[in-house]
Amino acid sequence: MGLMGKGAPPARATRALDLLRIVVALLILIHGVYRLTMGGVAPFGVWLESLGFPFGYGWALAVTLYEIAGPVLMLARRWTSLAALGHAAILSLGLVLVHLPFGWFVVGAGRNGVEYSVLLIAALLAIAWAWWPQRAGPAG
Repeated sequence: MGLMGKGAPPARATRALDLLRIVVALLILIHGVYRLTMGGVAPFGVWLESLGFPFGYGWALAVTLYEIAGPVLMLARRWTSLAALGHAAILSLGLVLVHLPFGWFVVGAGRNGVEYSVLLIAALLAIAWAWWPQRAGPAG
């Protein structure tokens, strides 16, 4: 059995990863749809330009559209690893630019910190790893 204990049964682990993929994709999708439908793209672009990003509106629109298209791909199990890695990169940048100055905690001992971003990034990396294409073994 080892120090870490028994692993999850493969069928249950597969279902658990499916559940994680679906929940994370829906969380990100809701974020993008809300920003697009509630007029949040332009203010996001202005904020990016205030940080020194050129073409802030273009970047804001690109991120928002990725937050819509990427989760749809993840839900359909198409290019899941690439979609998850792209979201992990976007969230990592957001972690540094938005949440890191507020510390660790999202609620309780602080506000707007990095802990939720870290959780989502870890989930996205696990999804990317689980759905990464396997190489065919040697013939024979």
